[in-house]
Amino acid sequence: MNPYVLMILLSSLGLGTTLTFASSHWLLAWMGLEINTLAIAPLMAQHHHPRAVEATTKYFLTQATAAAMILFASTTNAWISGEWDMSNMSNPAAITMIITALALKIGLAPMHFWMPEVLQGLDLLTGLILSTWQKLAPLALIIQLAPTLDPLVLTSLGIMSALAGGWGGLNQTQLRKILAYSSIAHMGWMIIVLQYAPQLTTLALGTYIFMTSAAFLTLKSSSATKINALAMTWSNSPILTATTALVLLSLGGLPPLTGFMPKWLILQELTKQDLPIAATVMALAALLSLYFYLRLCYAMTLTISPNTANSTTPWRMQTTQTSLPLTISTTISLGLLPMTPAILMLVT
Repeated sequence: MNPYVLMILLSSLGLGTTLTFASSHWLLAWMGLEINTLAIAPLMAQHHHPRAVEATTKYFLTQATAAAMILFASTTNAWISGEWDMSNMSNPAAITMIITALALKIGLAPMHFWMPEVLQGLDLLTGLILSTWQKLAPLALIIQLAPTLDPLVLTSLGIMSALAGGWGGLNQTQLRKILAYSSIAHMGWMIIVLQYAPQLTTLALGTYIFMTSAAFLTLKSSSATKINALAMTWSNSPILTATTALVLLSLGGLPPLTGFMPKWLILQELTKQDLPIAATVMALAALLSLYFYLRLCYAMTLTISPNTANSTTPWRMQTTQTSLPLTISTTISLGLLPMTPAILMLVT
């Protein structure tokens, strides 16, 4: 892709998200979401592969549907209340439509079916943008809407997403689909605690972005898209294989890794809010997700590919990929748990 075109598209992605962040008017927020969708569509279709074009079409249709619902609901609310302000949502039908549309935009269950299919058709870097940056604007709108929503709605969305993300990833062999279900499960964790402690949602989002970035960048550096391909990564880069296994366990939420911190704090908050059943279901759903992360770890570190080629040892070959983003995201994914008190001081 032409670097000038790429710069314009990435700038538009940043502009759309910033516009939605900064707006308290529904039309401006809708405009930001539309700029976001239109900017990422060419990035998704840049390889001209049938799967990429199919994924782009599916993504565009779901996002356009969600945007149309947001516009219709905000217009209905403005018609009834006379105000376009986000903080003044008085019409229950409009609120229901908007939370449904925003859940569709970020892939919360039961509106999550497009996410694995779309991510499967993309290259890993565009998939990384879709899994992280594209979640920010709709999530910011959900955080602003949270005080007007029924707690039962957010709790149901959170539990369903955590369960759908766990169950859906169990029988997958494609790594991008596994990461898509991982994303759905993590969104569930963020949504369930939103009304009780929004700062924990922000903390969970930050850790999720770093852990997912580390996972996607690792897969890109090893060019792996299926579980079978992971068995050959140990010979390319033994150290990277070891850190990737730890990053995957961090995504699963095992102590003493960073991924344990948001899950621990969210379960603690749910227990404080007298929701022991919700906390138990979320903990069990985390075990489902942990199973497929362990499958990936097993394939990477405990299996050897039946490869008898008499060629140059792969680890002697030089890589041309930049390793700084991978290094930073991996370090953050593995080592932040001891800093939990300091991080809590910053976010509260």
